[in-house]
Amino acid sequence: MESRTATMAIDARQQFQVLLERHRGIVAKVAHTYAWNAADRADLAQEIAVQLWRAFAKYDPARKFSTWMYRIALNVAISHVRSDRRRQLQTVPLDETLHDVADHSVANPVADQQVRALNRFIHAQSPLDRALLLLYLEERSYRDIAEILGISETNVATKTSRLKQRIRNEI
Repeated sequence: MESRTATMAIDARQQFQVLLERHRGIVAKVAHTYAWNAADRADLAQEIAVQLWRAFAKYDPARKFSTWMYRIALNVAISHVRSDRRRQLQTVPLDETLHDVADHSVANPVADQQVRALNRFIHAQSPLDRALLLLYLEERSYRDIAEILGISETNVATKTSRLKQRIRNEI
């Protein structure tokens, strides 16, 4: 019996490693969105991975792994921001953003300025609105966003609409 339990634990660990590697971009995007320097991003990414592993036994394979992963990653990141109120808001340099909005092979100062303004806007938002914008920019469906954030699709649509209007007004 002990041998079977050990084999199951190894299988779960291998399955988790494969899934984590396949979806590692999610961890990186969330860490980049919620942490402002390389050391903090590395710490946050590691904490996300630890919490994902701790919760893995409760993962339901009938659901999309990426949705489950986003939900945990965003919750960890939001907790990280809330627990470290001393952190001062800083803007992330454009070349470190994961939102590949501008084509950097062609110099376009207007586009670069707009991307910087959008980046500053995103980082100035509450953790929940930042998560919503991250998922919206990834072109996730309202249903996916609602499931990840634990809010209704109607709430997603309303918040998204308001944020888009604020972007138009402020940028």
